[in-house]
Amino acid sequence: MHYVKLGRSGLDVSRLCLGCMTYGDPARGTHSWTLDEAASRPILRKALDLGINFFDTANVYSDGSSEEIVGRVLKDFARRDEIVVATKVQGRMHAGPNGMGLSRKAIFAELDHSLRRLGTDYVDLYQIHRWDSRTPIEETLEALHDVVKTGKVRYIGASSMYAWQFSKALYLAERHGWTRFTTMQNHYNLLYREEEREMMPLCADQGIGVIPWSPLARGRLTREWNAASERLETDVYGKTLYTAPDADRRIVEAVAAVAAARGVPKAQVALAWVAQKSFVTAPIVGASKPQHLDDAVAALSLNLDAEEIAQLEAAYVPHAIAGHA
Repeated sequence: MHYVKLGRSGLDVSRLCLGCMTYGDPARGTHSWTLDEAASRPILRKALDLGINFFDTANVYSDGSSEEIVGRVLKDFARRDEIVVATKVQGRMHAGPNGMGLSRKAIFAELDHSLRRLGTDYVDLYQIHRWDSRTPIEETLEALHDVVKTGKVRYIGASSMYAWQFSKALYLAERHGWTRFTTMQNHYNLLYREEEREMMPLCADQGIGVIPWSPLARGRLTREWNAASERLETDVYGKTLYTAPDADRRIVEAVAAVAAARGVPKAQVALAWVAQKSFVTAPIVGASKPQHLDDAVAALSLNLDAEEIAQLEAAYVPHAIAGHA
């Protein structure tokens, strides 16, 4: 495993980040396909054995149980000072007023709840899960700055939003002397490349670490076009993300062709394409089986040539903006 600096920070992270939405109590939240703790433990431990030190979860994943499982497993198998734990805030965690959003009250309360569930005194990367149009961004930024100064957070990050919003946040933080965002966790894969227009150039210019989510397009790039899965069938949110079926199908077929020519799984080709982008720091990969981790690590050593990259990119057409909600 190779390690790189996260953006302009001094923090060392593995070239892969393990996304932990897969791990959570299936009876809690809305994801019936999640793995309970007994099933999650061997996969999380394998990730550590492979050298992955970067783990991303969120307070809303399986109603907090993802944080609970991840926290217990990492405590059992890892040294806290060697791993990077990331979580997020913004989604609804309880009914009624102040149950979601990025107000000062919500950030302070939800951070304490996340720390309790994770069983740690601090999180390495605290991310705003989405933009909150009902809260002034100045209030959010100052609250994030303050939780950094308390020592409960080491770095802050953002997730899917418009480039103008992220640019505004970076500007205001600099203007007020507040803690600056270190990362952008955005939606990026062979089926969705709209981030290349504005967000990726902005991140490259500003030295922001890019940790894209869904690099395999929720598994669509790893299976036959018409193949189904429990997650695919029940993923209401995922059904809103890919809106050009004819072009998307041709891209999936191109991934299969390159993978067949190379003699490797399709997942390795799709992930290698993301990882080779100069503006990407560490793709966030999901894993529900040990083989998923093996493929992810192998993808880092799969160097696609210019002809293969052109073949994979040829069928892409503009998509509607997706993933910001």
